[in-house]
Amino acid sequence: MKKQLLLLLTTILSLNCYSQISFEKGYYLDNDNQKINCLIKNIDWEYNPTEFKYKLSENSEPQKASIKSVKEFGIDNTSKYIRSTVNIDRSGDHTNNLSDTRKPLFKEEELFLEVLVDGKATLYKYTETTLRRYFYNNENSNIKQLVFKRFKVDESHIGENNAFRQQLWNDLKCSDFKMSKVENLDYRRKELVRFFEEYNTCNTPEDINIKEKEKKDLFNLTIRPRLNSSSLTIQSPYDYRDTDFGSKIGLNIGIEAEFILPFNKNKWAVIIEPTYYQNFNSEKTANVPNVSGGILIANVDYSSIKIPIGLRHYFFLNNNNNSKVFINFSYVVDIPLKNSIDFTRKDGSHLHSLETSAGRNFAMGIGYKQSDRYSLELRYQNQDILAKYYTWSSDYKTLSIIFGYSLF
Repeated sequence: MKKQLLLLLTTILSLNCYSQISFEKGYYLDNDNQKINCLIKNIDWEYNPTEFKYKLSENSEPQKASIKSVKEFGIDNTSKYIRSTVNIDRSGDHTNNLSDTRKPLFKEEELFLEVLVDGKATLYKYTETTLRRYFYNNENSNIKQLVFKRFKVDESHIGENNAFRQQLWNDLKCSDFKMSKVENLDYRRKELVRFFEEYNTCNTPEDINIKEKEKKDLFNLTIRPRLNSSSLTIQSPYDYRDTDFGSKIGLNIGIEAEFILPFNKNKWAVIIEPTYYQNFNSEKTANVPNVSGGILIANVDYSSIKIPIGLRHYFFLNNNNNSKVFINFSYVVDIPLKNSIDFTRKDGSHLHSLETSAGRNFAMGIGYKQSDRYSLELRYQNQDILAKYYTWSSDYKTLSIIFGYSLF
């Protein structure tokens, strides 16, 4: 079953990796300020791009445009980038690579800046893997970086240069603003966007928040009842104690918290799913000549609370993203409630006793979700519940059909 599920997951991945390429209506300006309407491949960039792919029509071949040939490009009602030559401070922000100086160390670079708020005052963002900088300009002024820098005062103290607050106070005046408005401002997208929106509203009501493109549902809480088919086999250093306990059908329920990651068009999510009381009880009798009475009875009584923690990836099946396939891989934290495997003779005398433990515990699943409300998942989980023993091993498998209903 494990091999079949892996094959199915691989097939889904290969079939869907092409279907997710989404070319959406947009435009770009070339170096002669000519506007070309086109379809741009929207990959919901987490980091600022230096190039993008586009098509002039639905049936034309994709082409590539780079920062050298494009002054500006955008996807309708979604995102906008402009090319600009700016001074950027690339000082490290991690504790182990902080600069010793308070002043920003500027370097002139040509970048695509993402427009967050467009209006009388415009807010831009530039992001790389370990770097995030915000820029701004007011009407026809040059684009400047909003300065924020952490620096090393000495071996045990870290200082902050929050010059961006003074920049905003000096350059973006509004009669309703008080000094406290900038004194408590953090160098974060949400707070800066709100500040620029309020400034533009104070001066002109026509500001545009580019990032209010589509309300992203970044958290889902889902009730997930399920039907489980579980089986257990154990292998011992004594051949006559190898036992196949067969399969058991059971019902239980979990509640899943899903945190959508805000990039790559909401295709990735982190999932945490406490699952209440999964149990497996079975008894097997075997004829064993070298055991007193000739009969060996094996009993297993195992139950636990399981908490899968994992990563999920979505494959959208239509343009409005309300129909999607997903796969997830999880590490399962196992909290045993009952944990015994006992071997006894026919007369009831005790022969051997084992205690189960969590062991290696992984799960993978494939499913379908409709309208961000209803879901169905097939999940496979494999675990060694005798991992604490050097000479014993086990194979505890569970195949689950999981139904989901999202509360919000």
